[in-house]
Amino acid sequence: MIDEPAILLTGFESFGGERINPSREIVLALDGETIGAHRVVGAILPVAFSPTHVLLEALLEEHRPRLVLALGQAGGRGEISLERVAVNLIDARIADNDGLQPIDEAIVEGAPGAYFSTLPLKAMRARLHDLGIPAALSLSAGSYVCNQVFFVLAHLLATRWPQARGGFVHVPLLPEQAVHHPGQPSMALETMLAGVRAALECALANGSDLRVAGGTTC
Repeated sequence: MIDEPAILLTGFESFGGERINPSREIVLALDGETIGAHRVVGAILPVAFSPTHVLLEALLEEHRPRLVLALGQAGGRGEISLERVAVNLIDARIADNDGLQPIDEAIVEGAPGAYFSTLPLKAMRARLHDLGIPAALSLSAGSYVCNQVFFVLAHLLATRWPQARGGFVHVPLLPEQAVHHPGQPSMALETMLAGVRAALECALANGSDLRVAGGTTC
């Protein structure tokens, strides 16, 4: 019996030769917190294509969250990236942690070509900017496991759990990672934690998004 509504927050294990993943550290830090009268339930996902659908479906079934936020690492980005769209495509530049490297495959056969986030991303960006935290809207979650998780989540919410809202956010490297990647931007874990907390609070408080420009010209 669930006594209070839940937020499902997911992150990933490390991959690509890294020994740490900031999304994992954020989830571990926030797991069990109460944000906006909602209990945060954290889950760490493998960087592997095969189990994504089954794992996400099981998490949604178990916790019945009102809100779902999936997090992932995006090396090369210096801002918290609020992802707007997930595409039904896997085109893996590198193999996953199971050694699989699918190329030009659909994530869910017969599903739409893309899904949009159902979170109030522009309001979330404005809130983070008010706090002095770098944040930006993004039109590409890539074509790797992050995008797969985003798409599968969006598909499950659209087809089985329409009462819940969800989306995906990429976070930068941690400073201790950027040390090994000269010229790469990074962000302190404390800043990321503050940003994710604020983003969740904003998503819970706003059923609709701001009507402000957020697109690009090219």
